[in-house]
Amino acid sequence: MTTATIAKPQAKQSGRGGRRFSLPVLLLIIAGVLVLTSVVRLITGANEITSTGQMSTALRLAVPIGLAGLGGLWAERAGVVNIGLEGMMILGTWFGAWAGYQWGPWTGVLFGIVGGCIGAILHAVATVTFNVNHIVSGVAINILALGTTRYLSKFTFEDAPQGSSKQSPPIDSLGSFSVPGLSDALQTLNDKHWFLVSDLAGLLGGLFTNLSPLTVVAVALVPASWWVLWRTAFGLRLRSCGENPVAAESLGVNVYKYKYLAVIISGGFAGLGGAFLSIVASNVYLDGQTAGRGYIGLAAMIFGNWMPGGLALGAGLFGYTDSLNLRGGTTNVHALILLLAILLVFGVAYLAWRKRFVPAVITAVVSALMFAWYAGTDDVPKQVVTATPYIVTLLVLSLSAQHLRMPKADGLPYRKGQGK
Repeated sequence: MTTATIAKPQAKQSGRGGRRFSLPVLLLIIAGVLVLTSVVRLITGANEITSTGQMSTALRLAVPIGLAGLGGLWAERAGVVNIGLEGMMILGTWFGAWAGYQWGPWTGVLFGIVGGCIGAILHAVATVTFNVNHIVSGVAINILALGTTRYLSKFTFEDAPQGSSKQSPPIDSLGSFSVPGLSDALQTLNDKHWFLVSDLAGLLGGLFTNLSPLTVVAVALVPASWWVLWRTAFGLRLRSCGENPVAAESLGVNVYKYKYLAVIISGGFAGLGGAFLSIVASNVYLDGQTAGRGYIGLAAMIFGNWMPGGLALGAGLFGYTDSLNLRGGTTNVHALILLLAILLVFGVAYLAWRKRFVPAVITAVVSALMFAWYAGTDDVPKQVVTATPYIVTLLVLSLSAQHLRMPKADGLPYRKGQGK
């Protein structure tokens, strides 16, 4: 037998959880949303919704969410649910800041990864070796990380220059750069506010303007993860542990080893996301800095159907909604209400075409309410803008849940030799 045999359980399950969109269809959907966004921008005059600055901020906010999501992807593809990503990110923020202000930002990045790995090892020991419930272990890691970092901060940062019990001293910057020529050209096009062309320029401009070197590394980790997990024998064996560990064991795969490796790599990604928050997103560690991004990263992973590409889209969506709050986007959120209402109209047509009339009626009512909200107001409360990332998280998970398929053995207990 060959390693191809291991993939059979996964292949048999590929049809579960709804039909996947092909790449051309997905690109067509993205293009359609971009066209509608451009139309809404022209109607409302909210030019900031696709500005280069907005997209650049969204990318910076999407990176830690995407790294947490990648961490969840690696763990769950091996069959281990990692609710502890939030705690591992917290450890990454603290260790990254602690080492960063003493020995430089790149050392801080390395220590942030180590901090996340420490939390991951604890999670792996509990879930893989002792078969503790994965959710219980993850919640315990989150609580432990929060308490540990607060305790350490009291005697590490409190007496340091410009530090306190809840904040580290400032950390040197990793620096930033823009792609020469291309960044300025895209900015010029974006400032023209032309239909679609300026919106594309703003989207692309955000990818080439004010980039941190760590942002480039984080973006590159998405295709790298796909290649390792789906194009190497190592990735095939790891994924087999999340689909059918008994069959993997029968073919000589050391299931415990691959689960441990997957969870530790998962923690490393989460720790890197935490280090990004304390070193790049801001130049200090702050108590509560992660603000639930580990959980939102899990939501991005689920939205992406446990695939790196879908995860990146989910992280981008959540990063964009978070950037609205950071840039004071009450007017922008008001414009996006109109966009959402229009998208729901297309949702009604799709549901009616699929002869799902009850959901179609409910969606039509929601769309009408959104149109009424937009027409009856000129702005939205600041509280709505602040809550937008979390509202989007709930909406995305509720609307996409029926089209998902997690790894078959995800979260299930496993003992060596249990198939005999």
